[in-house]
Amino acid sequence: MNMQLNPVSFYKCLAEDTRLKSLLLISLNHELCVCDLITALDLSQPKISRHLAELRKCEILIDERRGKWVYYQINPALPSWAKQIIKQTAEQCTDYINPHIQPLNRSQDSCQP
Repeated sequence: MNMQLNPVSFYKCLAEDTRLKSLLLISLNHELCVCDLITALDLSQPKISRHLAELRKCEILIDERRGKWVYYQINPALPSWAKQIIKQTAEQCTDYINPHIQPLNRSQDSCQP
């Protein structure tokens, strides 16, 4: 069952650099932990967590606690148009997201639940 999502709310939620980068990295990796995003984006835990909370509030992300870490993934109930926009942006805007991929790959080796 798909949720009802207002396009204006969707785009407003994504109209911030940290939120958009976090969402695209999560999209490319299917799920990420806060610790992964701290390393990939070179930002503090409170800043990352605040932006992820906004994406949860917009119902774009869902989360799951595992041990001391919280893992985030795209909400499977998002309408297909929203999922497609996220997927295409992640795949086609490589200049925007690529600088964060290598630090993310290093981070995933050290973050354990």
